[in-house]
Amino acid sequence: MVGRMSTSSENSKLNYILHLADNSLILGQRLGEWCGHGPVLEQDIALTNIALDLIGQARYFYQYAALTDNRGKSEDHYPYFRGEREFKNFLLLEQPNMDWAYTMARQFYYDSYCFVMYTEMLKSKDEQLVSIASKAIKEVSYHLKYSSEWVIRMGDGTEESHEKVQNAVNDLWEYCGEFFETTQYESEMIEQGIAVDASKLKEKWLRSVGEIFNEATLIMPEGKWFQTGGKEGVHTENLGYILTDLQYIQKTMPGLSW
Repeated sequence: MVGRMSTSSENSKLNYILHLADNSLILGQRLGEWCGHGPVLEQDIALTNIALDLIGQARYFYQYAALTDNRGKSEDHYPYFRGEREFKNFLLLEQPNMDWAYTMARQFYYDSYCFVMYTEMLKSKDEQLVSIASKAIKEVSYHLKYSSEWVIRMGDGTEESHEKVQNAVNDLWEYCGEFFETTQYESEMIEQGIAVDASKLKEKWLRSVGEIFNEATLIMPEGKWFQTGGKEGVHTENLGYILTDLQYIQKTMPGLSW
């Protein structure tokens, strides 16, 4: 039997779970902005379904966060009643949709990361995280196929589509380094065999991204300086706008449930 965690470990585990939950929630919220605005009906529906997958993943993590926190909070507390500095999502995921190329480039970068991350999470000593990962990997496999095909389609398409997606992958590259940074709360969970050591996933991620870029005739960005801070609660102004929309009704009419 595993002994009770120390308070420090409990806090680290909670923060790690919230990081995973916030990633899914914020990207799901961003993709939801495309609902009714997709370029064609088929893609409108596809992005809406991906957004729903992500919100579903977020709910699993928030439910587990509530159990880990063990202070009588419901899953609704974490998305609706935390401020910007309490969210731990990657900076990449809060960036604006801009256009279809930016949306697909952002999605592709994150899907590629999620696929290798959830695959590794299946080895976690935490049974609940393994259970969530086993469900999520099935959805992420589809998400990655979808975003990869669009990156290839645009990159190896017309001169205009190639230019647009190349600009998008260039501009968003500076947010990808955060995938592989390790926070203090992650370090403790890695030592206990609970969290994924994302620093060891970089080479797999680069190979995966590089293969798609080669097929899409895109040039891999070479920048080595990266924006960081999201995992520690330091965000761009974009997150504030997302949370204003997300939290407005719950704060105006407390007590509503999903």
